[in-house]
Amino acid sequence: MTAPLDPPGISTPSTSSTRTQMETIRALAAIADPQAPPGPDVTDALGLPVLDPADSTEAFVLSCPPYASIHLGDEGKLGGDAADRIAGFWRVLGLDPPPEPDHLSVLLSLYAELGDAAMSTTRDVAARRLERVRDVLLWEHLWSWVPGYLDAVVDLGTATVTPWARLVGRALSAEARRATPAPGLPLALRQATRPVDPGTTELLLDSILSPVRSGMVLTRSALGHASRRLGIGYRQGERRFTLRCMLEQDPHGTVTWLADEATRWAERHRSRPPVAGDDCATWWSTRASTTAAVLQGLVTGPRAGGTRYLTAGPGT
Repeated sequence: MTAPLDPPGISTPSTSSTRTQMETIRALAAIADPQAPPGPDVTDALGLPVLDPADSTEAFVLSCPPYASIHLGDEGKLGGDAADRIAGFWRVLGLDPPPEPDHLSVLLSLYAELGDAAMSTTRDVAARRLERVRDVLLWEHLWSWVPGYLDAVVDLGTATVTPWARLVGRALSAEARRATPAPGLPLALRQATRPVDPGTTELLLDSILSPVRSGMVLTRSALGHASRRLGIGYRQGERRFTLRCMLEQDPHGTVTWLADEATRWAERHRSRPPVAGDDCATWWSTRASTTAAVLQGLVTGPRAGGTRYLTAGPGT
């Protein structure tokens, strides 16, 4: 990810109180909620520009909806097992899951609430338990997908959301350095056994648009840039429709671009600052590298000269 900004209001745990950190994370969570965006007092307190409604819509609604299920589910869509897994986490805490239990705003708010509760209790046993629960939330349901999500937001280049993404990245990195190291990969990554499948156009589309299968986040903005770079028409619609149209117009160029994009994502995952006990970045980098190799095989392998089968039509 691009180096984060350095506004006031957040720093490493060694130079800032945990309470201030939790207040900052709660404020950052509010910015990610397009239904109830905060006023300028919140962004001013964070040292961020006032949120532009158009930037907010582009980032949080159109290009990068901030849901864990989109990034951790096999289908790359809302709901499913990934959302159920996070809803189960709420139930374990004795809480009713909210309507969107895997939304980043909701998860960051819960993280801050757990931090506040740990600081407020006078019982050491309760405080330690709350800290363990907070660590589980961090490793399993935030750190498992948010760094890549934030990279995709930064790629959008919006003037008022990009600084937010960098600040969230810094906040979560500080929390990851503070937390007890994770005992292993998050369950969602351990169970993500299916990489990109190039068998047919439809299988490729299914898998390439699922971050947990491809290792990268393909936004509608990225597809638009690729269309212009390849000199082909950009068909407005859902990403699946747009990417299918790109493959139909220029299969070789589109697959070559996808392979290059997967390589770029592999490198950005690999270049993240290391966090003790964390293997998530390595997992994501390996997944993206696998995708790049598969796609490069379509361009240069036995089927080359033809990624011809990709033009054959749905379900072929």
